[in-house]
Amino acid sequence: MNTSYLIFCMIILAGVTYLPRVLPFLLFQKKIKNPFIKSFLSYMPYGMLAAMIFPEIFTSTGNLYSAVFGLIVAIFFSCKKLGLLPVACGAVLAVFLVEQLPL
Repeated sequence: MNTSYLIFCMIILAGVTYLPRVLPFLLFQKKIKNPFIKSFLSYMPYGMLAAMIFPEIFTSTGNLYSAVFGLIVAIFFSCKKLGLLPVACGAVLAVFLVEQLPL
């Protein structure tokens, strides 16, 4: 993976998370009262970020087994309502341990 690709991805991620938060201020002058629109605008940046990151999970390690195991551990820890740091550290540790197995 080269540096220009990573910079391009960061610019896209910044735009995807920034634009949905700014556009309502530019388009709507009054306070938004519709709960569906409020919910949609609240969750859209997270959904876009997940859509961009999720496919990269399976190719990041070069080993599908370790990537899937790390994903399962991350989902398990996030369902336990742990914070971002424990979830990320647990997934990295799980991938590391699976990579150490002689398969």
